[in-house]
Amino acid sequence: MQDDDLAAAMRALGHPVRLSILRILAAQQQQDQCCCTHVTECLPLAQSTVSQHIKVLLEAGLIECRPKGTRNCYLPRYDRLEAIGAGYGGLLAGLTAKLRPNETEPA
Repeated sequence: MQDDDLAAAMRALGHPVRLSILRILAAQQQQDQCCCTHVTECLPLAQSTVSQHIKVLLEAGLIECRPKGTRNCYLPRYDRLEAIGAGYGGLLAGLTAKLRPNETEPA
């Protein structure tokens, strides 16, 4: 994953409500309850606010939208989430593997 893709995904995940929405969608997917209305029932927010957060997640490619009758069903994009996890893990591993300035290499 390229740095700009990782940064864009991290910006989208940088709000607690959007993290909650991802968790709710993952949990409700098994119950086939993945519409904005179902998500709104789980959060103390107006539907318009939830819709705006869903829009950010859609634009970042973290969820996908599938028509379901007269509504839209939102599903996590697990492939994308896994790639972000791997990219973020690799970034942290690379940073922590470097020697700290006050440490010296073993002789």
